[in-house]
Amino acid sequence: MTTSRGQRFAFGDEGEPKVAIRFTDAAAQLALCLNPELKLGELYMDGRLVIESGSIYDLLQLVLQDTHGELDDLPLHRIRKIRTWLQLRHENDASRSKRNVAHHYDLDGRLYALFLDADRQYSCAYFDTPDTSLEDAQLAKKRHIAAKLLVEPGHRVLDIGSGWGGLGLYLTRIAGAGSLKGVTLSEEQLAVSRKRAAEAGLAERVHFELEDYRATTGSFDRIVSVGMFEHVGVSSYDTYFQTCRRLLKDDGVMLLHTIGRTGTPYPTNPWIDRYIFPGGHLPTLSELMPAIERSGLVVTDVEILRLHYAYTLKAWRERCHAHREEIVRLYDERFFRMWDCYLAMSETAFRFQDAVVFQVQLARRNDVVPVTRDYIPHREDQLKRAEERSAKTAA
Repeated sequence: MTTSRGQRFAFGDEGEPKVAIRFTDAAAQLALCLNPELKLGELYMDGRLVIESGSIYDLLQLVLQDTHGELDDLPLHRIRKIRTWLQLRHENDASRSKRNVAHHYDLDGRLYALFLDADRQYSCAYFDTPDTSLEDAQLAKKRHIAAKLLVEPGHRVLDIGSGWGGLGLYLTRIAGAGSLKGVTLSEEQLAVSRKRAAEAGLAERVHFELEDYRATTGSFDRIVSVGMFEHVGVSSYDTYFQTCRRLLKDDGVMLLHTIGRTGTPYPTNPWIDRYIFPGGHLPTLSELMPAIERSGLVVTDVEILRLHYAYTLKAWRERCHAHREEIVRLYDERFFRMWDCYLAMSETAFRFQDAVVFQVQLARRNDVVPVTRDYIPHREDQLKRAEERSAKTAA
């Protein structure tokens, strides 16, 4: 480490990773000491903390790989408790939710095209092995979700937080849903989704709307929500699950796919909250389950995906670095450092801290889902064959 005055200090046992950092001004050094969770990302993206050897990912690994992010013995732990209390009081109403979504998801669509798979799946993929390609892993994610949803021909499906439409098109074209309604608060994603549905010849069966889930009406055989629940906000959990129960038919099935945490509840990293996902929160099961129980929904299955998102984020980060020049042309160097920091923080959270993905299957009755999990691989095999038939038809 090199201080702003040029003093050099060496720490550690000379093991991997090796990182060299330099501060450009004394105020940056003090800021990092006083509020590391917020200031590390700010100083890096502003160029006041310069990484001269290694990367921002290497720096985060060095800090987290042995401590697993445990901060209980530091004064920072008390600050987290205060922020947790404040976050519980914060409510993401419809207008705030739309602003929060626009902050991240209405960025230039060319940015996402540079690092996502061809289907623009912007959520955790499902890796058979760490070496599985991103495209194959994202296809496996859609297949895994569809299998758990038990979609049948003629079913009416609701996709809450429908992204760029890839999952909705899969559930219709491959899984055989009769119709699908996707709701999103992102105008950028809505335009792409509608265009894709029209190009696939599915515009009559697949409808995407700019709509808050709380305003959705109707009755659905299946409900799916992937990568959206993180934006709901703790104070709205009851509203979310009560709304889902209202929309789900008596013999319906729902699959919730959300990032979460395995430790005790605590607030979102303040840098992530300010610059990346305003209003977001990663729930623990202890925060999820009471709201589910109060809604009257029945939990029929829970699966915890652990390192899958770390592998996904690694692929995204590598692709961003491969397209660094294009990203800088779209925005600037500061934006690239911000995005690099976001992906590195997220990946290390899944590798070295307690971030995971929950897939929670829900129903209104306990007899609508098979009593063993054998149906999941069986349905996945059926979906693979449907994918092959679809690919042959397209060719």
